[in-house]
Amino acid sequence: MPNPKLAALISPERAAEVVDAGTRRLLEERFEVVWAEAGHAAGPAQPGRPPALDPATLPELVAGADVLLTSWGTPKLGNELWADGQGPKVVAHAAGTVKHLIDPVILDHGVGVFSAGRRIAWSVGEYCLGALLTLARRLPRFDGAIRSGGWKQTEYRGHELAGAKVGIIGASSTARALIAMLKPFGCDLAVYDPYLSHAHAQELGVRTTTLEDAARSALLSIHVPNVPETKGMITRELIETLPDGAVVVNSSRGPAVDQQALLDHALGGRIYAALDVYDPEPSTFDATILQAPNLLFTPHIAGDTAEGHLALAGYVLRDALQWLADGTRGPSFVEPAAWSITA
Repeated sequence: MPNPKLAALISPERAAEVVDAGTRRLLEERFEVVWAEAGHAAGPAQPGRPPALDPATLPELVAGADVLLTSWGTPKLGNELWADGQGPKVVAHAAGTVKHLIDPVILDHGVGVFSAGRRIAWSVGEYCLGALLTLARRLPRFDGAIRSGGWKQTEYRGHELAGAKVGIIGASSTARALIAMLKPFGCDLAVYDPYLSHAHAQELGVRTTTLEDAARSALLSIHVPNVPETKGMITRELIETLPDGAVVVNSSRGPAVDQQALLDHALGGRIYAALDVYDPEPSTFDATILQAPNLLFTPHIAGDTAEGHLALAGYVLRDALQWLADGTRGPSFVEPAAWSITA
C-alpha cells in the first residue's frame, strides 16, 4: 500500500523553523511529500517573518493530498478543497489556533484537525513563570538602579513566589502548563474558569474561585481565548481591587484586559505588569510608559522559542499518524465539541 500523500503548505523558510531533522526523516519515511517551494510564496520575506504562501497555489499543492501540514503563513483553507468529498483527511497545524485557518464545517466531513497549541503552551508557561519571578523580585527596578549608578534600594524589596496566592484566569492549556511549573512552589492556585469542574480542578491540584477572588491575588496570570465572552473581562473596576504591589502577567489576548486601566495603575506605582499581548498590536506607548520600571514589555513572543518551534511539526504529525492508524485522539487533536471555546 503506498504511503499517504502529504502537502506541506508552508514556505521553505518556515519549514526550517518548525520541522526538525527527526520529523523530516519521519515525513520522508511515512509520506509521499510535496513541499512548497519559493515560487509558491505570495511575496518576499519580511524582517522576522518568513513569506506566506500565495492562495492561488493551493489547488496545485493540495491536489490528491491525504494530509496537509500547515503553519503560520498558510492561507485559509476554503471549503472548496473538500467540495467533491475527496479532500484531505487531516490538517496538521504546526502552530497555534486553527480558527483563522479553517471553517469548522470541515469537521463535519470527518477531517481530523490537529494543532500544536499545547506544545506552544509549554513555552508560554515558561514565559509566565519567568515574568512572575522577575517582577515579584522587582528585578527590573534593581537593574535600573545599577544602570543609574546606584546600589542597594531600601525603599522596596522583592517577594517570594513560594506559598503566594496566584490567581489564574482561564484554565487553558497555557494555564495548565504554568500550573505544573508552579507546583514546587506550594502556591495557593486560585483558578477562575466557568468551564472548569470541581473534579477537574482537584485533578489539577487547584481550587476554583470567582473572578473577583482571583483578582485579589498577589500574582495574577491571564490565560483566556479570544472570544466575545472574554473581551474586556479584566475591567478597570477589577484592576482596582488588585492588592498593592500585585504582579499581573498577560500572555493571552490584549482585548481581554482594559489596557489603559492596567497602565494607569502601573504608572501610579501601585502594581507591576508584564505584557506580551496588546490592544491593538503593535501598540505605541509614550516615553513615560516605556521608562516605567514596573512594566515589562515583550512583542508577543511568549510562545516563541527555538526549541519549541522546531518541535511543532513533529508534535502534530505523530498524533495525526496515530489517528489515521486507529482513530486515537492525541493531545493535539482539535475536539469539534470544544470549538467555540478554543483559543
